[in-house]
Amino acid sequence: MTPIQHPSPNFEPRHGAVIDMLVLHYTGMPDGPSALARLCDAEARVSAHYLIEEDGRVFALVPEDMRAWHAGVASWRGETDVNSRSIGIELVNPGHEFGYRAFSEPQVAALVELATAIIGRHPIPARNVVGHSDIAPARKQDPGELFPWKELAEGHGIGLWPCGEPAGLPPEHVLLAGLSHIGYDIYDPKAALIAFQRHFRPWKVDGHLDAETVGRLKALMRVLR
Repeated sequence: MTPIQHPSPNFEPRHGAVIDMLVLHYTGMPDGPSALARLCDAEARVSAHYLIEEDGRVFALVPEDMRAWHAGVASWRGETDVNSRSIGIELVNPGHEFGYRAFSEPQVAALVELATAIIGRHPIPARNVVGHSDIAPARKQDPGELFPWKELAEGHGIGLWPCGEPAGLPPEHVLLAGLSHIGYDIYDPKAALIAFQRHFRPWKVDGHLDAETVGRLKALMRVLR
């Protein structure tokens, strides 16, 4: 897969920051051409390193050694300058506002190939392969509950996927400590819980603490010890 070069003017130097995160987004716009135009519009002041169309075409927008503007106000594992340390990939999808749908097979295949190459080039641990909603839980929903996190992790070694058994409910401070240890900003506890569910228990995203959510949280904690 050779990316199509489509340079965006929206980037700046990383100033020596080490790339150790991969952040996945959906475009949340009616179609791919509109999203591509916005990501390359100097006045919009947004960008990503890559955009993947639903037919599997990959557009290279910003060089990996440069800082793209995709994360916005965000935090992961206590670090707030996510743009400086991450590579951002946008997947064309209308999103929740314009008719959210499953990601296509060609799109996911292209993502797997691209993400595998990126992880091979940079020291990105599995725990730092995240969605926009993980790093900005109070603001963002993407890439959403239809994103194939399980397939990426179990089938291709991209990211993490816990498989814990249901467990008893812990005190709130223990839950929050767990979410914080994983990497979530817990300033808004319910938003952090919803973001966790959207990524790791996507078939029921309700913001309510239940035995299944706790089991998956504990399973992930065991992996990260």
